[in-house]
Amino acid sequence: MIIGHVNPAQRLEDQGISGLGNVYYNLIEPALVEEALKRNEGTLGKGGAFYCTTGAHTGRSPKDKFVVRTPEVENTIWWENNNPMDEDKFDLLHADMLAHMAGRDYFVQDLFGGADPAHRLDVRVVSELAWHNLFIRTMLRRPERSELDSFVPEFTIVNCPSFKADPERHGCRSETVIALNFSKKLILIGNTEYAGENKKGVFSLLNYILPGNGIMPMHCSANHAIDNPDDAAIFFGLSGTGKTTLSASPSRTLIGDDEHGWSDEGIFNFEGGCYAKTINLSAEAEPEIYATCSMFGTVVENMTFDPETLDLNFEDNSITDNMRCAYPLHYISNASETSVGGSPKHVIMLTCDAYGVLPPIARLTPAQAMYHFLSGFTSKTPGTEIGVVEPIPTFSTCFGAPFMPRRPEVYGKLLAEKIAKNGASCWLVNTGWTGGKFGEGSRMPIKATRALLDAALDGSLDAVQFRKDPNFGFEVPVLVAGVDTKLLNPRDTWVDPNAYDAQAAKLVKMFSDNFEQYVPYIDDEVKAVAIG
Repeated sequence: MIIGHVNPAQRLEDQGISGLGNVYYNLIEPALVEEALKRNEGTLGKGGAFYCTTGAHTGRSPKDKFVVRTPEVENTIWWENNNPMDEDKFDLLHADMLAHMAGRDYFVQDLFGGADPAHRLDVRVVSELAWHNLFIRTMLRRPERSELDSFVPEFTIVNCPSFKADPERHGCRSETVIALNFSKKLILIGNTEYAGENKKGVFSLLNYILPGNGIMPMHCSANHAIDNPDDAAIFFGLSGTGKTTLSASPSRTLIGDDEHGWSDEGIFNFEGGCYAKTINLSAEAEPEIYATCSMFGTVVENMTFDPETLDLNFEDNSITDNMRCAYPLHYISNASETSVGGSPKHVIMLTCDAYGVLPPIARLTPAQAMYHFLSGFTSKTPGTEIGVVEPIPTFSTCFGAPFMPRRPEVYGKLLAEKIAKNGASCWLVNTGWTGGKFGEGSRMPIKATRALLDAALDGSLDAVQFRKDPNFGFEVPVLVAGVDTKLLNPRDTWVDPNAYDAQAAKLVKMFSDNFEQYVPYIDDEVKAVAIG
């Protein structure tokens, strides 16, 4: 039985998916919440938020993600970073998953990946869980109802958490699988209820497709000056570095919190919603994000709550540190109505330094910006991936290696061209530790980070005195109004300066060793600023 609104020429049967139970097409939020509650998938929370848990998988499973090795993509995929899957194994996986789906109810959303109509991707998401359909409807761009009449999906994602893969039969690592087939324009997801796999699947698609059109896909948040979309800024960073928090500044207009493209016309959000970490979220520090947790249709993942009052516990990480909420962009009062902006004037790279070595902000030359972009140094924060229980220093090239199908130099070259063409200023911002490494020091005060970013974005930081960092060669401000001067020189925050020097030397060597892999692919200007 078909329920809902769909292009009559583009039903699942037209894609070879038949024999299902009820198929619910493009239900809106109230209907999806109702269906999810009817199926006992979660709890109706305060204000109509939907509380749910994701079972064993409370974060992404990057080791279980595969790209199907076909002739069309053989020479363009970064195979050292992407697990290959044979075509015949994928075909078996596809057939077995469809057989498993027979007779079961499914939910379908037809959505856009990208706010710019000229560059967006038409995506169909087929979900076993109603709340997954609510999640992806929240996170991607929602067509007008009239647009659904002619909607033709370019790519389709089939998400079936109850399906368990067979590693030997399907050529994967475990019973959990995320398989991308660019040639068949299909993504299959099995044995994980973590909703983030849906949105990152779309991001991976765009990361492969857009560079071929001269568009830079970016794992970044973005905002612009109020009433001036041409004064835009982007914030690169992995999960937990502050992309969502720092871009949602009340003094600027939010374009988006996680994924964007940079074309010749400017930047545009890939998404229509935000996916924010909620651990230790407070009404005082982040009032608007906090408020979304009690607004209708917000998906609240893996948070404990009082069964009588339905009050959420933002401090309890007993399920996971990676507890989150997904809400539509318009729930933030200063969000852009168009989700587009001009070419950014500021490129900010957020890093969570668990070693306590990097300063809270540093000014980068374009060559240094390329070095740090390709390095992608940060710390994986607890819960974002399976097995991560404390910050782990890591190098994730382009600040998003798990989502990069192409080689890093493809993205690095595109970014370098965009920065050069538009004359953007570049900054490295450490939201990690100060006064010592993780377990000894403390997290960088968000008040100081905000003050430094505000000064960078309004141009006042350019007028202060800078010093050259002896370890990394970039420029660090000496004195900034409203910021403890000691913070600006991280060595001064350590009880034992010699211990800082030893830690800094260790980090410098890590940078140098990691960057060796990129030296054959970069120009002399970037080589000149490489450390070591």
